[in-house]
Amino acid sequence: MSMLHSAILLGHSTTLGFTLKPFYHPSTNTASSLTFYLDQPSLTLKMKQKQFQHPHLSCQASPQDAVPERNDEIPVHGLSEMVVGVLGGGQLGRMLCQAASHMGIKVIVLDQQENCPASSLSYHHMVGSFDDSATVEEFAKRCGVLTFEIEHVDVATLEKLEKQGVDCQPKASTIRIIQDKYLQKVHFSQHGIPVPEFTQIDDLEGAKKAGEIFGYPLMIKSRRLAYDGRGNAVAKSEEELPSAVDALGGFRRGLYAEKWASFVKELAVIVVKGRDNSISCYPVVETIHRDNICHTVKAPVDVKCKIREHATEVASNAVNSLKGAGVFAVELFLTKDGQILLNEVAPRPHNSGHHTIESCYTSQYENHLRAVIGLPLGDPSMKTPAAVMYNVLGEEEGELGFQLAHQLIKRALTIPGANVHWYDKPEMRKQRKMGHITIVGPSLGNIESNLAIIVEGKRLNDKTAVSPRVSIIMGSDTDLPVMKSAAETLEMFGVSHEVLIVSAHRTPEFMFSYAKSADKRGIQVIIAGAGSAAHLPGMVAALTPLPVIGVPVRASTLDGIDSLLSIVQMPRGIPVATVAINNATNAALLAVRVLGIADENLRSRMSQYQEEEKEIVLRKGDKLENHGWESYLKND
Repeated sequence: MSMLHSAILLGHSTTLGFTLKPFYHPSTNTASSLTFYLDQPSLTLKMKQKQFQHPHLSCQASPQDAVPERNDEIPVHGLSEMVVGVLGGGQLGRMLCQAASHMGIKVIVLDQQENCPASSLSYHHMVGSFDDSATVEEFAKRCGVLTFEIEHVDVATLEKLEKQGVDCQPKASTIRIIQDKYLQKVHFSQHGIPVPEFTQIDDLEGAKKAGEIFGYPLMIKSRRLAYDGRGNAVAKSEEELPSAVDALGGFRRGLYAEKWASFVKELAVIVVKGRDNSISCYPVVETIHRDNICHTVKAPVDVKCKIREHATEVASNAVNSLKGAGVFAVELFLTKDGQILLNEVAPRPHNSGHHTIESCYTSQYENHLRAVIGLPLGDPSMKTPAAVMYNVLGEEEGELGFQLAHQLIKRALTIPGANVHWYDKPEMRKQRKMGHITIVGPSLGNIESNLAIIVEGKRLNDKTAVSPRVSIIMGSDTDLPVMKSAAETLEMFGVSHEVLIVSAHRTPEFMFSYAKSADKRGIQVIIAGAGSAAHLPGMVAALTPLPVIGVPVRASTLDGIDSLLSIVQMPRGIPVATVAINNATNAALLAVRVLGIADENLRSRMSQYQEEEKEIVLRKGDKLENHGWESYLKND
């Protein structure tokens, strides 16, 4: 009996063909195969021009299945009639195709690998090298606009095509600048963009002179074909210069020296530029590298607002100096003294922007397509509080590497907010980017805990699965009988919370660390109970950007008035909300309303709660009216 093992959709004509790959029976070492065709004139499906061969089946794409040369009279019924041609069919091209499918935009790719990651998702895949001039020229005939997923292409051909009227986005002049990292530095420094000090080096004497000027360690870089850590070498002393130069292929490769940037963080900003030169920037992220390869991206970066604004400004100015539309990735250094220095720019979607698929209203891939086509740019802001992107890199060669990667992915599938992207590369190599995992959540702290479960293989438990949104704190356990009402109310609304003892007077160091880290742990509202002097709410409010609700707790003297007055008398600039004495219930209800601003489910539950409270009052009124007050009191 034939078994259905794997199906391939074929055809770009009036016939829909299903070809089923053979299923091998281990016991007989024989194969079953099945091929059938169904007339379906209304369907238009993709056909790769590939030859499939097998002892039991064979099929060949017919010439008419190829994507025709550009014809302005043939409409494409998506958001745009323009066919987007992409030089390169790697994972970036694959994710461009995924974004295009949501908008009905046709994307064709040029890549020499027949089974490249973008192949199965593209409208058409032309097999060929994007370094070959004739191939690129032929490919360009089928495109309305030509763009890139890798910048190491034949610029001379692009310049020739632009003269012939081919629309390249970004422009060939931009690709020429970006391809040569030394020319990049020259260009940006001429446009007032802060960069590390640099100089061209043509021989060992030039390298030694650079070391004398810039000091050591000294960064030696290749001018061309450098990415993912390739093309960089560090000389820690003058004696190490020859080995650093040799590691990069010698001076004939074209080298330059760069002053070592003593950075505390590496940052990145994805910038999208429209055809009308409008600029839109995604939130600044932190990129963490291992062995010179991007390992993890944290969004948004945990730095002061002024630093974020400055980084965004530098990135925006850098992209504004380049010609053409599309997405640009601007990599930056944050130095110890607070400077922002531009490291390099990529004229395409980038690893540092993978997280935008899940974390932002418009992904970098959709915005790149919008930009190069000329559609309005999408909103780049984040729709989740935080996100972390983790690159799935090859740990071992071959099958063992696939097994290790799949184990990692299986753990990721158990994590709330985790999204797996597998690039479907046919060959596993060490340190090769095989996929990525993006985790979204309420805070970076919460996400990092979940990422540790994925990477380290820890068992998932309830405490790590759900992080508290509200923190209930009090100075002593004697406040607990009052504060328990807040916990009970939050439980009724299904709001995750924690209950802690944090004393402003007896444990001031702990109070300080608690308040400073609360927002990073994902806490969104703090309810602080305090009696007598009631310093706790105000001290915490002075240390955290989160809203603090103070609960005056009745003490043995002054009946809680002292606590209430202390909480409401906070100095200007230290806001603390408060409720009636001992009314922790209202504090919890207020916290729910604060959370409900961005949580429709909580708003709905609050409305239901109000309706229930209304019904309780109406029932009591009816009972009083129908039975009289004496009977009401006796039966109450």
